[in-house]
Amino acid sequence: MARKSLRERIGQGVFLLDGAMGTQLFARGVEVGACNDYLNVKSPDVVCEVHRAYLDAGSDAVLTNTFGANRVALKRHGLADQAQRINQAGARIARRAAGARKYVLGDIGPCGEFLEPLGVLKAQELKDAFAEQAGAILAGGVDGLIIETMTALDEIAIAIEAAKSVCVDLPLFASMSFDRAGDDFKTMMGVDVTSAVGEIVSLGVDAVGFNCGTATLDEYVELAAKFVSAVEALEKTALTSHGSLVTILAEPNAGKPELVDGQAVYRVSPDDFASAAKKIHSAGVNIIGGCCGTSPEHIAAVSKRLRVGNG
Repeated sequence: MARKSLRERIGQGVFLLDGAMGTQLFARGVEVGACNDYLNVKSPDVVCEVHRAYLDAGSDAVLTNTFGANRVALKRHGLADQAQRINQAGARIARRAAGARKYVLGDIGPCGEFLEPLGVLKAQELKDAFAEQAGAILAGGVDGLIIETMTALDEIAIAIEAAKSVCVDLPLFASMSFDRAGDDFKTMMGVDVTSAVGEIVSLGVDAVGFNCGTATLDEYVELAAKFVSAVEALEKTALTSHGSLVTILAEPNAGKPELVDGQAVYRVSPDDFASAAKKIHSAGVNIIGGCCGTSPEHIAAVSKRLRVGNG
């Protein structure tokens, strides 16, 4: 039987993403501080091993190891001229791991610089970098793109526009990173949930949500409810280009990190993470994965708790 398209599949119950990539690479001996994205070229088998561990744990899709592979970010490692090679290799590795039955999302993260006038980075320069990255990922064979861990509306808007200029018909997910801010949640750049959802949905994405941040599991559940409310509030006025509201995605960390000897340590167990994931799903979120501190064991626990037999 032919596999459903990604766009069709995300509308049919739980769709499980993978978990953290960096910590899994470190656990396999990768040096902390190195360019993880370059491992797509230098050590592809190690990257493929991480993807397969998540797929074996129950993930429906894996994210390419290209989070920091735009040329603006790669420049800090002296690898800007390798952007196309790194991204295409990352997509091919994930495709090889996922095979024909599972899905691959091309991962696009923030550039790590401020746009004008806060910084010196020009909008067109950033758009060109994101378009280059998206094009190379597409050439490697992916089913969709995910733009994640964004904190500024101008950057995520540029990333979405760049991705859509290259991957016209590909499903596109967009996610921002939120922290507790008094009685509310905001990104590092002061963006609240309502503003994020309104801006992102208006740009025509297939899924909108959150990932990363420094929240507790209970706060992630609360944040999920806020996203659901914000999306529902747009029901009468903000339909996507496909004629329906966007799907909501959540990739929480394994709880709030503790700083131990200068390192972030996540102590949430797979069972506790799965319990929070179930609450997030019950709130109305269908695309669920993990971010920092999560492992194949966390994803396996979520799969066991939420799996409803969708192929």
